[in-house]
Amino acid sequence: MPSFYVQNFGCRATQADGASIERQFEEQGLEHAEAVSQANIVVLNTCTVTASADQDARAAIRRLHRDNPGAQIVVTGCYAQRAPQELAALPGVDQVIGNSHKHQLAEIAIRQRGSSNTTFVPLASLRTENQELGTALFVSDIFAHTELLAAPVFDAPNERTRPNLKVQDGCDNRCSFCVIPSVRGQSRSLKLERVIEEVSRLVASGYRELVISGINLGRWGRDLGTKVEGLTSLIHTILNHTSLEKLRISSVEPMDWSDELIELVATSPRIAKHAHAPMQSGSDAVLRRMHRKYRPWHYRQKILKIHAAMPTAAIGADVMVGFPGETEAEFGETCRMIEDLPLTYLHVFTYSARPGTPAARMLQQVPVQIARERNRILRELGEQKKLEFMRSFVGQAVEAITLAGGSEWKGELRSDSESFETISTEALTDNYLKLRLHGHCAPNQWVRARVSHLEGNVLIAAPV
Repeated sequence: MPSFYVQNFGCRATQADGASIERQFEEQGLEHAEAVSQANIVVLNTCTVTASADQDARAAIRRLHRDNPGAQIVVTGCYAQRAPQELAALPGVDQVIGNSHKHQLAEIAIRQRGSSNTTFVPLASLRTENQELGTALFVSDIFAHTELLAAPVFDAPNERTRPNLKVQDGCDNRCSFCVIPSVRGQSRSLKLERVIEEVSRLVASGYRELVISGINLGRWGRDLGTKVEGLTSLIHTILNHTSLEKLRISSVEPMDWSDELIELVATSPRIAKHAHAPMQSGSDAVLRRMHRKYRPWHYRQKILKIHAAMPTAAIGADVMVGFPGETEAEFGETCRMIEDLPLTYLHVFTYSARPGTPAARMLQQVPVQIARERNRILRELGEQKKLEFMRSFVGQAVEAITLAGGSEWKGELRSDSESFETISTEALTDNYLKLRLHGHCAPNQWVRARVSHLEGNVLIAAPV
């Protein structure tokens, strides 16, 4: 049997899809190649959220075709769903399989291997071009797609300690800048019994912390019928029906941070004290142009409630700069809002026009140089807030999970000591801070440590 390799681009949802694709190939009996250069079948699982994501995918395809010309190249993911003809035109591409058929990818790829027949799954505009290219295209209406891929994914190959489980996919919102609904389809949820099954399997395998995620996680359950409650109910069920030690919740839209959800996260010792709520802008006018469903005062209220309930929690936000028509005054509103709120870290994005979105047709597109400068300003502001948050834990005892075994490190035992080489272990605190623990600890262990000082963006600590 041939070997396979899956290369993922983009967000955790894409990585989770990639893990599910790997599971498909394994169930078909194929072996996982250690490197892309050694694989017979290479799957490029693409992102299309920005123009640079598209560019990265095209560059990877060209590089792969050059370095491993005998490989069967399969392109899938959001870029494949959005622009299959564009990808099919690249040299070396054998199949383009959109998100609409990702749940059958391994079966399709194996069936097509060695076949010169052009296959087409209905998308009428592709038929002629598909025949000319000789590339098999499997793309259809994503909004008719009801499948949800579910397999745990890890942050890094050597950090198999914090699996991420996608329990929701798709989005019913229509933000003016976002291409995701058109490439991932309508919101759909992993059924409750499947969630419990996957979580229980991970717990039985020894994992002690689990992250649940989704494209629009706060909408979980709304497509499963009137008897199914929402995200808060899902979390209660996970806690009540599994022995998972720690559950971490990924990004949840601000208006889905209900009082019930905030109280549950704040009061349960089995839920990480970590909240991520996309903000995008602090300007009312910009949020309206974005077609976001909340106003700045709504967002402010939610963040202050979260902070009041969990004063030591990590609170993160996504922020976009350079949205069409964004003035200096509107950008200033965003800066002031970030400065005023108890946010502890930021994910800053520069607006990128996506074909087919309303924002791409808007006038007054912000010049690239201005958008990049605004990005820099917010990244620096985010770093300042993060450092202030981290400094507040110096001298404090924290709970953390070890990520990897001991490694050589040139550091300091105390902030006033001389540098020397020692053994340390990387860890992540309950409230999402990087920590370097003195000594060798096995991975996937909960430890309690006292922070001595801060070195760069890492807390330095010793076991208590």
